[in-house]
Amino acid sequence: MIVITLLVAVLPFAFMAITSIQRTTSAGLSLSLSRLDFTNFVRLFTDYRFGSAIVTSGIVVVIACVLNLVVASLAAYAFEKKRFPGSESLFVIYIVTMMVPVQVTLVPLYTIIRQLGLFNTHLALALPIVNAFGVFLIRQFMVSVPDELIEAARMDGASDLRIFAQIILPVIRPVLIALTVFTFITTWNDFLWPLVSVSDSRMQTVTLAAANMVGNVTQQYGLIMAGATVSFLVPLVMYVILQRQFVEGVTASGIKG
Repeated sequence: MIVITLLVAVLPFAFMAITSIQRTTSAGLSLSLSRLDFTNFVRLFTDYRFGSAIVTSGIVVVIACVLNLVVASLAAYAFEKKRFPGSESLFVIYIVTMMVPVQVTLVPLYTIIRQLGLFNTHLALALPIVNAFGVFLIRQFMVSVPDELIEAARMDGASDLRIFAQIILPVIRPVLIALTVFTFITTWNDFLWPLVSVSDSRMQTVTLAAANMVGNVTQQYGLIMAGATVSFLVPLVMYVILQRQFVEGVTASGIKG
């Protein structure tokens, strides 16, 4: 049963890889030597500016990860270890925003970004990634940090910033890595927001570059799948490198909540 499940999971990627090395206008799992065309990957970077798109997506991913980690970890620390009147109610309201569909907030987000003068910028692409999910994830993990440890540090004269940097951050490192992976994959694969917030072709992300390869009449499936393969490999490598820490962070967050 496990083998069958594995084959079903791998089949789409095998289809993508096989098609990406062929010159074809039809899609299928058959591999014809006469249609082999490894230049599909070359054309991505010469004709479709895939290199520029990868750089743009990379910059946006870095900005999104840094912003999400900083904002989410500080907010989680305030909600969990710096209780204030109404903090629980405010946290519940904040978490409820996770239930709002992205499509509902699309127009308000676009209006805000436009009025701030951030249209067609890397920051505009990264800002919407910062949301309540990161705060919730880190707060669930932060519950395990003993309050007595923080009180002892305060009695020794440690400031909140020092407590956060020297006590909290080392403990929540696994969940920070998990959030980094979540943010990376979400930002890298995002299509709808870049489509709305970017009008300059020089600012297109990987998802937009891949979408632009779809023709109006004839589809070059080999080229399209080559773009999909390159887009898929980057987050795959990221996940493989951080897999152990990612699983540890997610598991610990779920258990300790």
